[in-house]
This record gives sequence, structure tokens and C-alpha cells, in this order.
Amino acid sequence: MSGRIDDKYKDRIVQMLKCDADAVHFYYSVADDVFFQLSGNLFPEISGDPLDYLAESGLIEEQSKPVFAVFCSKIQDGIINGTDKNSAGTDISIKLPEYSDYKMCHLYALFLRDENGRITDIHYNIRPYSPIEEFNRTVLKSFSSDKNPKLFAERCARVIKDNPNDNIAFIQFDVERFKLINETYGVETGDDLLQFFNDSLALVCTEEQPFCRLTADVYMIVTTFDTKDGLVNFIRKIESMLCGYHGMEYRLVFGVSIVDDRTCHTRRHGDNASLARQLIKGNALQNIGFYSSNMKTELQKKQSIEDDMHKALLNNEFVMFLQPKHSIKTGRIIGAEALARWNHPTKGMVSPGDFIPVFEQNGFIIKLDEFIWEQACRQIRDWIDAGIEPVPISVNISREYIHTIDVTSTLLKLVEKYDIPISLLELEITESFDSNGVEEIVKRMKKAGFKMLMDDFGSGYSSLNMLKSTPFDVLKIDKSFLDEFMESSRGRKIIEHTISMSQDIGLDIIAEGVETLEQAKFLSECGCDAAQGFYYSKPIPAPDFNKRLIEINGK
Repeated sequence: MSGRIDDKYKDRIVQMLKCDADAVHFYYSVADDVFFQLSGNLFPEISGDPLDYLAESGLIEEQSKPVFAVFCSKIQDGIINGTDKNSAGTDISIKLPEYSDYKMCHLYALFLRDENGRITDIHYNIRPYSPIEEFNRTVLKSFSSDKNPKLFAERCARVIKDNPNDNIAFIQFDVERFKLINETYGVETGDDLLQFFNDSLALVCTEEQPFCRLTADVYMIVTTFDTKDGLVNFIRKIESMLCGYHGMEYRLVFGVSIVDDRTCHTRRHGDNASLARQLIKGNALQNIGFYSSNMKTELQKKQSIEDDMHKALLNNEFVMFLQPKHSIKTGRIIGAEALARWNHPTKGMVSPGDFIPVFEQNGFIIKLDEFIWEQACRQIRDWIDAGIEPVPISVNISREYIHTIDVTSTLLKLVEKYDIPISLLELEITESFDSNGVEEIVKRMKKAGFKMLMDDFGSGYSSLNMLKSTPFDVLKIDKSFLDEFMESSRGRKIIEHTISMSQDIGLDIIAEGVETLEQAKFLSECGCDAAQGFYYSKPIPAPDFNKRLIEINGK
């Protein structure tokens, strides 16, 4: 073994063995695939891979398992693809024989590499922290993250200065709707997730790639790169390492600012990355945004919306529009969907595509939803008082904030306040609901007496497996599903069988986005009689809907 170790590494390893008498040391020869336990009595004599032993031993604390997996993945990647790092290290809690509880230990790997960066040998070291070391570790972590932004800024400036001929990017990311993580899993779990991010970034990023937790769940990394594709691959690598912590479902959103003016302060580059990150939020197709100069205009537009939204609610600038739902066979109106519109005093009608995503991001959508719910109940009451035969109105419930308020109780109070039949207020929730309590809330609403509609079925998340156990009463076929599958005979068969199968298991069907007579006739032939879309009517103000209701259905 000594013949294979370079003198500079040999001296370092010998010194480490002397200093770490309480630790356990392993040596791994990659070429020969042989492990040697050099010293230490933390564990029984291990003849094989110490990482495999730890993974299978059950000694690692549950919270430490994700970052341990990242560490193992980093080692394996280095062996297969090479690395420019000389070492990798992380902290994990291990159940050691001489301690009554889990003990924080430092897991360290020193790499011996060939001229191509391939790892030829690894020296592993597992060492428990002393009480004073654990204290110092806590202090160091606090001052090396969001507590010392000046230190991070200096490191970023050094990267720019030391790499005058390289491309440099500031990458900023956060967890989309991190507040929901705290509300769903608890604040402590949220803190554990952020610690996992810290520990994993320490493994993934090199010494020339400084990273920092800026604030809350916002992190930033500065790196050099060769090509934009290579930069995106690096971001995807970060994403793959950080997602899936203990099976939790969350989405990372990245903003990237490529340095084009090296005279600008690092804060400017960070602000640009932040701007790109903010504007990519809510985009269902992409989660990486690159800064461009026109983004400032978009941000100003967003800020203008947020500046006006509270005043708009107080001044009744938001209005309820209704889109009729028709029977294809009879042409009668059989229901309506309530939709929010914003009639701004100076800007006129603000597009829902502009303000709805902003409200979903900042949480104001809750107040808008509640406003529309009440308007719908008031409209039903007005029909009853006027002697007009009412039709059900469906209202949307934004799933992003379904855990924030007691939706069922709020809606039941509105039904009681306006003294309307509960069957006339229907509830729509998008079909991309997850398993974290949303399905139980849907069941609770249904048990309370509400009819539940799965909105946007077929828009990307639906599956036959979902239909097997869905608690919903009605599927609303999304416009994109209808448009795409109407284009071929095979697609039409898929629509036909989806409708047939859904009805066979007791689900009603409504088709959204019906725009042509051909679509309406085809749906009717497939057994779907309920439809809404521009072929029948676009969303219209409530007074116009009332006139249309009387004209078509009679009083």
C-alpha cells in the first residue's frame, strides 16, 4: 500500500492518524477494490466498504440519511467521472456504542487522483465531535450563511477577479411556496430541510464555487462555466441532489444572472438573479429563469399589481364573471363557473393572466377566492328571490393555500348566511392535487354536501390510476386535452374511452374549452352532454348572464 501513496499524501495520512486517535480510518484502493481499516474502535472490524456498512447498519439517524446519500453519490460520481476536488466531507449523526444517544460525527474522504482527475485511492475518516467542537461548528455555520453576507460578497468578488477570461454566473434558488412546507410538515422539518440544503451544497460545490444561504429559504451559488448547456446541467445536478428530502414534494426555482459587466458590484448580479427567480415562479413548464434587461419592466408590472390589490378589494374593483355551462343536446344552461375579473379605475380590465399568478405567489389569492365565493352565493340568493330558477355555480379553490384556512367551514358559513341549497354551490379544484392532506379535505367537503369538480383533467397530471380512487364527483376535461386528441382518430378514441370509463365508475363529465360545433357534436356522440367554452359563451358579467339565463331557460 505504501508504494502507491504519494509522499505528500502519506505524510498527511500519518499525521491524521496521530491526531485522530478516537476516530476510525479506512483506506480504499479503487483499482484493486480493496478496503483496509487502518485504526479506530468506533465500530466492529469492517472488511468491506464502510459506506455500505453505515448504509445497512441502521446506525445513521433518520435526519442524516439524505445528506449521507448525497455524500455517497458524490464519491461514486468522482470514481466514475473524475473530480477536481481533493476531498469531500459532511456531518452525520451516528449511533455509537459508547454513547447513549446519536453522536454528531464528521465523515471525511481524502482523494488521491491521477492526472485525469480520476480517483485512484480514498482515505475515509469518521470522527465524533467533542462538545466544544459541536459548539464551534454551530457558531461557524451561523456566521458562514445568512449572518455574514459581507464575507460571501468578498468571495464572489474574488471569483470574478481570479477568472477574468471565464464565464461567471450567479445562481439563486429557493423552494416554491416554502411556507406550505412549514404549514404541512412543521417548522422543525422546514429547518431540517434547509440544513440538508447547506450540507449537500457543501458536497456538490467546489472551493471555487462559493455558496450561501442568503435569507429564509433563498440560496445563492457563484460559479464559472464553459457553455450555457453546461451551466444548466450543473443546475440540474444541484436540483437532483436537493429534491426528494425524506419523500417530501417540493419544487426548486432558479434565477440566473450571467456576469457581463465585471465592474458592477456583486450585489447587482445577485439582485438580477433574484429578479429572474421571482419572475419564473408560477411557470409550470420551466423552473430556471435567466436574467434579461426587460425583466425590470415585468417586475414593475408585478409590483404595480401588488401595490393596488388591497385597495382594489376595498373599492370593489374585482367583479364576478360567469361562464355558462350548457347541455349539448338541449342547449339549456345547466350551470356556471364563477371567475374573477379586475376592473381597474385607470388601467381598465386587467388580464387574469397578469394578476392571478401574482396573487397565487403572494397569498392574496385567498382573499380573492373568498370574495368570489361570497359573490356566487349572493347571486344564487338573488335568483331565488327574483323567482328565477337557479342553476349551480361552481367556484374555484386555489389548492396552493387549501391548508391555510378551514375552507369547508368558510363555505358552509356562506351557504348558511345566504340560506341557499348547498347543491347549488359546487367546488372546483385542479387535478394536480398531492397526497399531503388535500384529498382528505376534498372528502371532507364532499361529506359536508358539496359537489366536487376536478378541474383541468388531462392537463398533465391525470392518470387512469388517479380515477381509481378519486373522491371527486365530476371531471372537467381540459381544453388542451380536447384540442390535442381531437386531431387524430386514435386521439378521438382516447377521449371516447376516457368519457365512457369515467361514467362507468360513476363520474360525471364536463368538457371545457369547447370552441366549435364539431367538438360539441363529437362530445355528444361520446356521451358527454355538459360543455362550456367560447362556442357557447365567453365569461360574461353577472347581469349579462342573468339576461341570457332567462332568454334560454325561461323564468
